[in-house]
Amino acid sequence: MESKNPVFSRSPYTHQQQGWTPSPEHLQGMYDNPAYAPAPPAAKTMTIDDVVVRGFMTLGTLVVAGAASWYFEVGMGVAAISALIGVVLGLIASFKQSTNPALILGYALFYGVFVGALSRMYESFFNGIVLQAVIGTALAFAAVLTVYSLRIVRVTPKFTKFVIAAAIGALALVLVNLVAGFFVDGGIGLRTDSPLGWIFSAAMILLGTFFLLLDFDDIERGVKAGAPEKYSWQCAFGLTLSLVWIYLEVLRFISYFSGDD
Repeated sequence: MESKNPVFSRSPYTHQQQGWTPSPEHLQGMYDNPAYAPAPPAAKTMTIDDVVVRGFMTLGTLVVAGAASWYFEVGMGVAAISALIGVVLGLIASFKQSTNPALILGYALFYGVFVGALSRMYESFFNGIVLQAVIGTALAFAAVLTVYSLRIVRVTPKFTKFVIAAAIGALALVLVNLVAGFFVDGGIGLRTDSPLGWIFSAAMILLGTFFLLLDFDDIERGVKAGAPEKYSWQCAFGLTLSLVWIYLEVLRFISYFSGDD
């Protein structure tokens, strides 16, 4: 019986029941305009392996640039310019939360030149200090990773706010010390071989390890949330920043207790 519903009366399935045969043109139209579209391929999400690989690439670029700077005896003037360029690139990558590999590797390259030249200068005054600083940084990394893995310290929003506030305060003190250094030798004493200098340097090392905790938490959260694979570049950048911070502070701290050769 023919349906009175205009929708049903226009349906090809109703016509088929009444002996209607679709034309070749109709079949071609059905083929060209399917009732469903294939699902788009799922975007690849970030894994721990992605962060490890990008981390080795970023830190490796910095180490190679540092080694080349040491070998070719780059002067501190060129190193200072490289440091400035590296800081600018690092600030751009930080504030824009950039995942651009060229920007992040560029930071590692330029800042690596500075780190290499500075390390060579320290080594010329204190024989063996660079190796000690590298070992100290590696031990700090292993200790923080262990503490984080065992959940001895939990990264909470309150903890994150504390770390960021402490970093802002520390950087403000460094700027005050720098400005005061133009008028008084040694500024307010934060970077001198004195009890105040020792305490401040130890505090900066501790602050660097706190940032490592934040880095590990960011990585874990990103993996669990299914963050895009490219986010691993930002995680690798954060790890490199924290490790360089710790290395430079350990280098300075050891120098306070190393005798001149």
